[in-house]
This record gives sequence, C-alpha cells and structure tokens, in this order.
Amino acid sequence: MGAMFRSEEMALCQLFIQPEAAYTSVSELGEAGTVQFRDLNPEVNAFQRKFVNEVRRCDEMERKLRYIEAEVHKDRVEVPAVKEPPRAPNPREIIDLEAHLEKTENEILELSHNAVNLKQNFLELTELKHVLEKTEAFFLAQEENAEIQKSLMSDETNQTGNTQGRLGFVAGVVQRERVPAFERMLWRISRGNVFLRRAELDQPLEDPSTGNEIYKTVFVAFFQGEQLKSRIKKVCTGFHASLYPCPPSNAERQDMVKGVRTRLEDLNMVLNQTRDHRQRVLASVAKELASWSIMVRKMKAIYHTLNLFNMDVTKKCLIGECWVPTADLPNVQKALVDGSNACGSSIPSFLNCIETHEEPPTFNRTNRFTRGFQTLIDSYGVASYRECNPALYTTITFPFLFAVMFGDLGHGLIMAMFGAWMVIKEVSLAKKKSNNEIWNIFFAGRYIILLMGCFSMYTGIVYNDIFSKSMNIFGSSWRIPYDNATMENNAALTLDPKDSYSNEPYFIGIDPVWQTADNKIIFLNSYKMKLSIIFGVFHMIFGVCMSVVNYNFFKRRYSIVLEFLPQLVFLCLLFLYMVFMMFYKWIAYSTFSTDEAYKQGCAPSVLILFINMMLFSSTPAEGDCKEFMFEGQGQLQRVFVLVGLACIPVMLLGKPLYLLSASKKKAKAKAENSNGTVNSGIELQEQTDIEQNGAKPAASASTEHSSEHEDEPFSEVMIHQAIHTIEYVLSTISHTASYLRLWALSLAHAELSEVLWSMVLTFGLHDTGYVGAVKLYVAFCFWALFTLAILVMMEGLSAFLHTLRLHWVEFMSKFYSGLGYIFQPFCFKTILEQEDKDE
Repeated sequence: MGAMFRSEEMALCQLFIQPEAAYTSVSELGEAGTVQFRDLNPEVNAFQRKFVNEVRRCDEMERKLRYIEAEVHKDRVEVPAVKEPPRAPNPREIIDLEAHLEKTENEILELSHNAVNLKQNFLELTELKHVLEKTEAFFLAQEENAEIQKSLMSDETNQTGNTQGRLGFVAGVVQRERVPAFERMLWRISRGNVFLRRAELDQPLEDPSTGNEIYKTVFVAFFQGEQLKSRIKKVCTGFHASLYPCPPSNAERQDMVKGVRTRLEDLNMVLNQTRDHRQRVLASVAKELASWSIMVRKMKAIYHTLNLFNMDVTKKCLIGECWVPTADLPNVQKALVDGSNACGSSIPSFLNCIETHEEPPTFNRTNRFTRGFQTLIDSYGVASYRECNPALYTTITFPFLFAVMFGDLGHGLIMAMFGAWMVIKEVSLAKKKSNNEIWNIFFAGRYIILLMGCFSMYTGIVYNDIFSKSMNIFGSSWRIPYDNATMENNAALTLDPKDSYSNEPYFIGIDPVWQTADNKIIFLNSYKMKLSIIFGVFHMIFGVCMSVVNYNFFKRRYSIVLEFLPQLVFLCLLFLYMVFMMFYKWIAYSTFSTDEAYKQGCAPSVLILFINMMLFSSTPAEGDCKEFMFEGQGQLQRVFVLVGLACIPVMLLGKPLYLLSASKKKAKAKAENSNGTVNSGIELQEQTDIEQNGAKPAASASTEHSSEHEDEPFSEVMIHQAIHTIEYVLSTISHTASYLRLWALSLAHAELSEVLWSMVLTFGLHDTGYVGAVKLYVAFCFWALFTLAILVMMEGLSAFLHTLRLHWVEFMSKFYSGLGYIFQPFCFKTILEQEDKDE
C-alpha cells in the first residue's frame, strides 16, 4: 500500500547492446515488462528503419496465421487455449517456424483447392441428376401432343431441333431468386414463342467456394429455330444459369440417371475421405495455432522496439533509451545478462542512467484490489510525477460517501453479494473473454462494488433502514405515556421527550420509533443535511492538508505559509466553525436542561447564525431565549470573518511577491558571479558539451518543481495566482453546498424505496386466502424486479456518479494537478491482451 502514496521514482537509462544480442535482450525485457522505450529516430519513417524487413516477415507470417485460423474456424475445429504463453523464438527457431507456416499454408491451400474442385463436380452432377429427374414429367406431358412426339421421334439424336418445324429444348438450373426476371427476359426475346417449364428443388445445394446454401430451380425451355436457340443461351449466360445435356428419349435419360448416381456415390466417398483428411490436418494445426500466434506477435513487437534504437558511429552497438522504475533496475540488469547469455555473446550489455530535465512518466504499482481505484483517478487525469496519489485515500472515502447516499441494509447486501461473487470467481471469470463492455466495467470494479455494498450495509444499520423498513433489535428509547382510552380517541399524539424519552439513546443508529412518526421526513431532513455538511467540510479540509505533502516534497515550502495556511484558516474559520455550531447545538440544547435559554425550543438556527455572521447582522431572540449559543459568540464570529477575509490578500499576493523577491536576488547573484571571464568560459564550454552530447544537465523532480513559475514574468504569476485565489474562495462555498447531494440522494433513495414497498408489495398483503397468496406472489415479483432495476442499478449508478464528482472536483482540486502521463512499459502480456481486446 505504501507504493500508492505517490508514484514510483523513475530513471532515464541508456542501453548499450551488441547487435547479435539485441533480439534476445529485448525479448527478456518484454517478458519482465519494466521499461518504457523512447524513439531515438523520430525523423525516420517506418519504411527506412533498420529492422523493417524483419517486421515485414512477421507481417507475412501473421497473414499466413490469419488464413490458417480462418480455415480452422471455418471447419469448426476447436483451438485449445494456451496454458502458459511460449517465449519469443530465437533467431534459429524463426527460420523453422517460417518454413513450417509456409508448408502448412500450402498444404491447406491444396486441400482447399481440391475440395472446391470436388465440390464443384459434385454440384454439377447433383444439378444434372435433378435436371434429368425433374424434366421427366415435362417430356411426358409434351409427348401427349402427337405433332411434338412425331418431331421428336424423327430425329432422336437431335435435341436442339435443327430441322424447321421441329421443337428443340434447353435444360438447366438457375438460382431461385432470378427465376421471375429470367422468365420475363425469355418472353421478351422470343415474343412469347418460348415454352418454359420449371420445378423448384426441395433441398438447398452447397456453394463450393463459400459453403453457403443456395436454392435453385430446374427449367426446360422449348423453342423452334436455331436463331432463337442462340438468344436463349445468351440469356442463360447472363443469368448465370447452368445448362446440362438432356437426351430426348426416355431410355437414354434413365441410363444417364443411373450413371450420374453411380458417379455421385463415388464422388461422395472421395469427398468424405478428403474431408476427414482435412479435419485431421486442421486438428493437428489447431493444437499449435495459439502458440504460433503468440510467438509471431512477440517477434513483431521485438522488432518494432528495435526500430526505436539507434546505431552508434562504429555500427557495432545498438543504443536505446528507456524509462525504468529505480526499484526495477536490478531486474533490467538481469534481463540484459540473460539476453546476452542466451545468444552466447561474449561482450556483455550494460545499462547507464543518465540525467535529464524531461518530466518522467507516472507509474503507480497496483494490485488486483487497488487497480480499480487507481483507474478512477487516472480517468480524471494522470498524476504528475511523484505527486501525492489520491487513490490511496479513495479506497475508503469513495465507498463511504457512496454509502451515505445509498444507505440501505437490504440494497447494500444485494450489491455486496454481487461484488463478492465476482471476487470469489475472479480467476474463472477473467479467463472468459467477454465483448460486453458493461460486464467488463463491472468486473474491473469488482472490489469497488464489494466495498460499496459493505459500507452501504453499515450506513443502512445506522439509518435503521432495510428495504424501507426499520429493525427494532435493541428496543426503542421512547415510551408511550398515554392510556388506551386516550390513544383510541386521538388520531395523532405528540410524544414529549421530557415525559416519553428515557434519555438513553438507541444502541446504534436511528431509533425505530421514527419509522411510524408523522414528522419522520422533517427529522431525517435535518439529520442527513447536517451529516452531509459535516462529512463535506472534513473531506475538503483533508484535501487541503494533502497539499502540504506536495509542497514539502517538491521543495516549495514557501507555499505552506503563503498558500496552505491561509486556505486552511479561511476554510476552518468559516465552514469548520459552522460544523462546530452543529455539534454545540446538539450538546447544549436539551429538553432536560434546567436553564430556560437552553431549552429545546430556544435552539437557534445554525443557518441563520451563519448568514448573520457573514452579513454582520443579527436576529433578536424571543422570550427567554438568546440570540447566540454562548457568551461572546458575536464578537468571536466577527473576528473569524475578518481574519478569513484577511487571508484572501495573503493568498493573492503572498506567492507572487515572494517569487518576485527571490527572482531579483537570483538575478543579482548571477550578475555578480558572471563578472569573471573564467566563469564565462566555463559556462560556454559546458553549454558546448551539452549541445554536442545531445543531453541536458541533471535535475531531480523536486528541483524541477521547486522552480515552478520562477522563470515566468511577474504579470503571468500574478494572473495565475489571482485565478487560483478566486477559484478557491468561490469553490469553497460552492463545494460545501455540493456536498448536500449526500443528503438529497440519501433522502430520495429512502423515499423511493418506501414508495415502492407501499404501492407494490402491500398490494398482495390486503387479501387473505388463496387469492391473497397469488396476489402476493405477483406483487413480490414486480417488487423484486423494480428493486433490482431501479433502486440497486439506477440509484446505485446515480450515487456512484455523484461520488465520483465529489472526489474529482471537491476533493482532488484542493491538491491534485494531474498533469502527468502514464508509464507504458514494453510488456508482452499487455501487448497480447490489448491485441485480443481489439480483435
């Protein structure tokens, strides 16, 4: 957990690797996943880099793998998952892998080509069989006409009717959806002189190329004349109709059908054997397909990374730059040694840390529990380097503020059970890759959901609220002083705390008697509104105090005096004082008080006191009551307001004037030191060395942040500070009011739950007997559905978004800048997961 307090310290390092060990060294670094490489060739395009040919080889292997995978999925062959991802192949294994992929692709291509040819022959024979069978009825009908029969018998071998006066015919198949247009076209070209007979095939045929089902229709077109025959064939070609020979005599057709059926049986047997062989080949390939894909993607990632390197002048060494967490420097050194040993290089690779003014990336090391909370913070803005990380405190404040709005024991239990189920089953659920974005969001925030449910159960106990009903576990602290006659004759009675309250509060939370009180809403309004202000003020004070950690770490201790203290005093003297008045009012005023001025009815309004305090006005009290809660409160409030107002000029002018003074002292000291020619010569030499080496002098993060605004003109600093001061003063008021959403959503959630209970579930409680049981069953179904859909999901999402707003705006704006950029290490695991997600 200590790693989450602020981002880890980073170092900019140079890698010096021998060319023969570069591939294996980068492979080891990819397995470790601890370095983020920088591009040292930004001006060189992707086609002119050193390892572009290797990247193209990987692209070609990926193309072959995609083809093989498509064929495997096409035949519905299961691809087993990889238990442990293989490492990137060494250069010798790459050649073997490339040859194996080439052989596998050619074998599958040959099998596919042969299968297509066999299926094409099978399709043609099937269509011919259907033509011969379907046209039998057409010819029998035509033979009833004596003239046509005589014409056909005169020349049995002439199926096209070449002799004038004799009918010819063309038989074939055409796709079913083209039949109407095909028929109209034949009618138009022949002016109605073509007699078309057709019959639809009952079973669909398989397309040899795509494997899709196609529906076709057998047709026979009778005509007269050679010219009309040519036109019909052209129309058949245009509509992609397949023409087949059909003997005019019945005996020849029967013999031909027998021959076609025999050939179909033989061809079907060959097809089955070919299909079985293809299945065996694809099954053997599928076992290695996932491993091959991972190896090729790792190879491609390695060569892409090597293209970021630069070659030294002697071309005997590759130089790379990378950001490395200082805690992982030994791991990087070990990876370089392992990479050199793997290739048998005699010259070791080494790592050199260099100094830079550049802002390092932000890296917060997380685990399964903290990753979700860190993602919430990074969604607002990645923390600046070494800045205080709000995610550490969000792990508690986020679910607690959510629970203040969502407080219900029953609804919290449902949410906690859902979160606990995802946490317990997280290993098995993580293995199931889902494309459902909503589910992925829920699963990523499973620990957040679990904590929100647990905290909601706690606040539900405090509110004494479970599905809008109260629990009377410890017995009410109120008692009824009236007799039965009085209660029977009065519709409503008031319980005087002096006579009805035992002065011993309920053990935990709200007394269950308030569930039946008519003034329940008034009481809960006041109770929850004050709680929201109290939590909000303490949350903001904590955010302001966190700025001290940043000021101290970045060596800007002047901001502690000139910014933090005025902000804290302004916030405490006005709004923390208002919280103090709430607590004092609860303690000092009581029904049991002996002083008439501190009786229950004399308690002044905290809101009126605060408004009068800001306006320097007063509201006279009535009777024996007092305007203020204690002696000297009026004078104390005036002092608080004046001191608070005095803090504004300090926030506005303190830092700019200090920076102006420090800038003048620095310029004066620099002028005194630059009088000597020796010093000038040294500075010139240092500047020349920097320009030649292409590197900047060292500067730690704290030094860089300590010089913030120091080089800016005084006018820029003044404008920036004025904006910051105005924003803080105004936002202190608006942010305090913004925390009232805790009260509003809590009250709305409780009332909506009560309405749902009284208007839906009680519908089945009015009747008894079988009818009442059926009505209760139906009412419970609707009540459970609305509870899950509206109160848990919709209200839960609303409370989640409001809690997110309170953290992003009201809390984090007090100390968090969020101007950094995320650390993205070169990691095979991350690359593979991202590619799978994109696919």
